[in-house]
Amino acid sequence: MARIIGGIGTSHVPTIGAAYDNRRQNDPAWAPLFKGYEPVAQWLAETQPDVMVMFYNDHANSFFFDCYPTFALGVSPNHAFADEGAGKRPLPDIAGHPDLAIHIAEHMIDDEFDLAIFQERPLDHGCNSPLSLMLPHEGGWPMALVPMEVNVLQYPLPTAMRCYRLGQSLRRAIESFPQDLKVVVVGTGGLSHQVHGERSGFNNTDWDLEFLDLIVHDPQRLAQMKHVDYVRLGGAESVETIMWLAMRGALGDKVREVHRNYYLATSTAMAVTLYEDEVTQ
Repeated sequence: MARIIGGIGTSHVPTIGAAYDNRRQNDPAWAPLFKGYEPVAQWLAETQPDVMVMFYNDHANSFFFDCYPTFALGVSPNHAFADEGAGKRPLPDIAGHPDLAIHIAEHMIDDEFDLAIFQERPLDHGCNSPLSLMLPHEGGWPMALVPMEVNVLQYPLPTAMRCYRLGQSLRRAIESFPQDLKVVVVGTGGLSHQVHGERSGFNNTDWDLEFLDLIVHDPQRLAQMKHVDYVRLGGAESVETIMWLAMRGALGDKVREVHRNYYLATSTAMAVTLYEDEVTQ
């Protein structure tokens, strides 16, 4: 039987990938961020998951506003990465896991989540920016990826509670998969930031830190919040953090925070966190 061994929350700021590709890991402005990912990379190397399921959003590269699905699951045997206008990042393609992905699709649709299914759509920085910091990839990636796109761009968005329940459904799907697999679930996005309008450049560190506490100890409170609450507290684009709730829903009722790193050096508050179910300790 497949099982979830942990969850990861991470920002997906495109400049993270650009800094990595330009070898700025030791620059004073970037070192605190990159150092923050090292414990997560070490945990992944030690636990060796077979599959990573990642909740991410596409930034109008593979999906566009004329047809942007609420939830879309990638079932391809291979996933390429998108050229977002500045040239494709020097990353190899990553293998998918079609058997698990198809099982998840069938289970979640039976669970009344109406998923779109996609193949051969390249993954943009919503996925590849944090991925390149968490996993070695010269010569290939050490695990397969099952990507699940979430609409956090074009209203109406799925509610925070809907995303939390999506994660709960994912857990049931994974635990009903007969093959013996270790799975890690990742939620991406945020934290506080706004890139347009009168509040462009807005951040709220107090709220970011409260959010990081609540997602461990009281995710139901976060799930009950409305989009307008996320926008007011963290800026318009911070609504991306509902994807963290999808990840959290895939974990148990009680989790242990293994690692947290928070860094605000640009217009986006950036964080990476690692969780394990308490019952597995």
